[in-house]
Amino acid sequence: MIAGLILAAGESSRMGSDKALLTYRGRTFLETILANLRDADIAEVAVVLGHHAQEIQNSVDLRGTRVVINRDYQAGQTSSLQTGLAALEGTSPEAVVLCLVDHPTVSSDVIAKLCDHFQLGKFKVIVPTYQGQKGHPVIIGKALFPELLALGHDQGANSVIRQYRTATRFVEVDDPGILVDVDDPETYLRLEA
Repeated sequence: MIAGLILAAGESSRMGSDKALLTYRGRTFLETILANLRDADIAEVAVVLGHHAQEIQNSVDLRGTRVVINRDYQAGQTSSLQTGLAALEGTSPEAVVLCLVDHPTVSSDVIAKLCDHFQLGKFKVIVPTYQGQKGHPVIIGKALFPELLALGHDQGANSVIRQYRTATRFVEVDDPGILVDVDDPETYLRLEA
């Protein structure tokens, strides 16, 4: 089983408002990502919240998901990744589709395609590319979980993933949405245009 893991705990300081609650095509970013994971047949999904966790829970229907609060969210994204992986431990996923809440434009077709490549069993990491550029979401196999859980908060997941380059499959997709990172108001305005 491949589980979904959505990181939505950050302060969204550059954006100025919670990215999880920004809208894209009539739904919040978080609702959009959840729907796309479900449409790709990802049944087990954990959502890691932190900053404004209660407001987000009050605004988004999170039924059927495993909501986890990262009390240490100010320590950075690695702490949220570790919180999510620990929460999924009991379900024993063979991998996670790691989704960042500020990447709402990834289609369910892309997620399904990445999962299909992981299921071939030859690779520990699956990374989508569009015209040669790496994007999100990334699938990370359970073999990497112990190393990710052992990272210091100042270390990023890439420090582990890079060590598995020979066990990484780069999958070219026909979807520029994998490159869209909505990190500030200017990028959001372009997205809405």
